[in-house]
Amino acid sequence: MTPWPRTPRYRPGRDPRAVFHPPPEPAGDASDAVAAGERHVVVAGGGIAGLTAALGLAERGVRVTLLERSERLGGRVASWPVTLADGSPSHMSRGFHAFFRQYYNLRAVLRRTDPTLDRLRPLADYPLVREGGVADSFAGIPRTPPWNLAAFVARSPSFDLAGLRGVDVEQALGLLDVDFPATFAELDGVSAAELLDRLHFPDDARHLALEVFARSFFAAPSDFAGAELLAMFHLYFVGSAEGLLFDVPRDDYDSTLWGPLGAHLHDLGVEVLVGHEVTTVLDGTGGRLAVHHRQAEGGHTGQVLDTDAVVLALDPVGLRDVVAGSPRLGGAGDAGRSWRAQVAGVRSAPAFAVWRLWLDGRVRADRPPFLGTSGYGPLDNVSVLERFEDHAAAWSAVHGGSVVELHAYAVPDGTAEPDLRERMRAAVHRVYPETARLGVLHEEWLVAQDCVLVGLEPWASRPGVATPDPRLVLAGDAIRCDLPVALMERAATTGWLAADRLLTGWGLPGHGVWSVPLTSRLGRLPALARRGIRAARAARRPGSGPGVGGVASRGAEHGQGGE
Repeated sequence: MTPWPRTPRYRPGRDPRAVFHPPPEPAGDASDAVAAGERHVVVAGGGIAGLTAALGLAERGVRVTLLERSERLGGRVASWPVTLADGSPSHMSRGFHAFFRQYYNLRAVLRRTDPTLDRLRPLADYPLVREGGVADSFAGIPRTPPWNLAAFVARSPSFDLAGLRGVDVEQALGLLDVDFPATFAELDGVSAAELLDRLHFPDDARHLALEVFARSFFAAPSDFAGAELLAMFHLYFVGSAEGLLFDVPRDDYDSTLWGPLGAHLHDLGVEVLVGHEVTTVLDGTGGRLAVHHRQAEGGHTGQVLDTDAVVLALDPVGLRDVVAGSPRLGGAGDAGRSWRAQVAGVRSAPAFAVWRLWLDGRVRADRPPFLGTSGYGPLDNVSVLERFEDHAAAWSAVHGGSVVELHAYAVPDGTAEPDLRERMRAAVHRVYPETARLGVLHEEWLVAQDCVLVGLEPWASRPGVATPDPRLVLAGDAIRCDLPVALMERAATTGWLAADRLLTGWGLPGHGVWSVPLTSRLGRLPALARRGIRAARAARRPGSGPGVGGVASRGAEHGQGGE
């Protein structure tokens, strides 16, 4: 079984330019392949990356043991049951997640138990509002670039005529002139904030790009890689014809997504052990690896699994801890030491907070399911859960209340929890004034700091899927990937890639992955336009400097300096 029908006309979405990246050719010839059932792989981590890797391996007949530290699958997209103050059951999670239509590789995983994706429901819009009344909407915008970009700019109050006149057109064309993965490295050391400084974006548009989008990566704009912001624009907007609207699960993540997938993996023969934490990975006997793990709660004695290969699909904290505790992992030579240094350099993003409130009355009927905010202190977005999750809708119908969730990303170190709560409360009262007169029947509060910070370090210095040891591969949204993918889609993509690397190394067929186009949909036009503008500027005045996107290096190859 493959995630992609092998037909020339198949596409994973509506975009005819979506790109299929085939797996490597299996090593050796068919007679050299070891029977899949004779291989055993331990997957550490039951989030999207680990679940995807386990799925890819099990579908080729490999025996898989999956170890997950928590009691639930889903990782940072997990949900769990809670009991409300009145004794009724409900659910909690780590916050809102958008399942975009260009998340081809994640959707391939979900289709294993939901072929038509009926368990997802579309949201008609997700408006973005800045304090002072400026609001943007993505409803009704054409899906196909560049018409989507032109229509959005034409109708957006964030791009007024005065502001547009100040935009550096040559630099702005860099949003279209990309070539991944080269673009990732060409912007090494450039922050998202600096990237938009070069563009001279209007102030409102700058808040739209930085305070709403960049912060969704759990980072302050000055610490977030400009190349990742550019890749995000390409993935979600200027490089894809899937559109900027998205789907969300119809109910809590566990019952809707990961519970069915866990049952499917069980049917494929995967042994899933929740509540088990990997501590170290050491050399075993006969060229195998020994995975040491223990029950995460209760302090039980550690256990050991002998395995042919390991997939580490962990969050940044878990990845650093396991590698630091496994001194020979990745090899004992210079390559192994260099790789372990790469892993040690994986940074954690600042903390984020999720505050879910069960209110004794309803918010206004016209409030959207999800609202991005900018300029409201620490508040980054507001969700009204009864608008899209069935369990919240049922509670709202019975109690006449609303389930409202507040998010704060990139919380500065040292922030006092009472102060953060008070500022978030005051902010939501400004955004949705009716909440000021509603009482709180129950609340769940969560603060975590286990997401990756894609910062200003060189792109090539981040660990990738492959390691110096062919028995070990990595997966997750903290792992470097050549494709313009992000967040949940990066986790799923690297999960497929990790499985493929092991499979094809053993002479077994892989799966392959899909992505949006890797270059501009306008071909050479953005690069040529930028060269023309640069030449005109050079004729007026000397001077050069780095540009946006891939033009700085490619222009140099043609004898042109970037501005």
